[in-house]
Amino acid sequence: MKVLLTGSRGMLGSAILKVIPPSYDVEKPTRAELNLLSPQDVNNFIANSKPDVVIHVAAKVGGIQANIDNPFEFLTENLRIDLNVLTTAQAFAIPRLFYIGSTCMYPKDQETPLVEKDILTGILEPTNEGYALAKIVGSKIVEIVATKKNLNWRVLIPSNLYGPGDNFNPNGSHLVAAIIRKVDDAIKTDSPMIQMWGDGESRREFTFVDDVAQFICDSLTNMELLPIKMNIGTSVDYSVREYYEKISKLMGYQGLIKADLDKPNGMRRKLSDSSLALRHGWDPKTDLDTGLPKTIAWYRENE
Repeated sequence: MKVLLTGSRGMLGSAILKVIPPSYDVEKPTRAELNLLSPQDVNNFIANSKPDVVIHVAAKVGGIQANIDNPFEFLTENLRIDLNVLTTAQAFAIPRLFYIGSTCMYPKDQETPLVEKDILTGILEPTNEGYALAKIVGSKIVEIVATKKNLNWRVLIPSNLYGPGDNFNPNGSHLVAAIIRKVDDAIKTDSPMIQMWGDGESRREFTFVDDVAQFICDSLTNMELLPIKMNIGTSVDYSVREYYEKISKLMGYQGLIKADLDKPNGMRRKLSDSSLALRHGWDPKTDLDTGLPKTIAWYRENE
């Protein structure tokens, strides 16, 4: 089986490369080798490689501040990337394709667990609206192709991910990676305090990236058995403050965690209902108490 993996240098793409069977012929072009923003480049690459399956992981991603500062770029660049990859894959009738969605696609401030049918039923969270809109369009294209063209194209909607290979740059990192970096900086500078964005009461679900990568690779030969779109998460969430406390304890930091109420909280809760995926082979094995030490160890070895 020939596989085209976009975004192979990112956290999820790197995790997929670690577990994908060696018998698969994997094309993993870098940004220099394939400009996903160029329709012609994408068309030429897929025409030449003729993959049996596309795992489309590549996206412009970032933390809450990056999304607030650059909504135009998060909307338009992701739309361009997805349109180029998906329209070209459809033109060549690529039989199998995984598209990675986002829980940002769900309505803001939904207190009950997020169910796949809830997408497009309410207002989006303003802090990441641009990214969310692009992901909604991409997932809708996949649904249409799967239904109308009878191709095995599927949308996976993971919760927030964390793990080895995460982005720890403070200008673009997500919550877990951002906290690890903050705590490490505080330890190095002997700071008695770290600032936590918002009041710390918002709740977030994080899934270990290796579990998602393994599920994707295990599903490549039986994608026809999967629903067109489904959530994949741990079905467990913690408050932002709890993440700060857990990571501080693991890293040996005993300073004060001070809430910065001038900073946004984001969505109050983003907990996925992954019951559909659980019925189709999804089995996350890494809980937070196991995954966080692995992530911190990777950060310390690679910082």
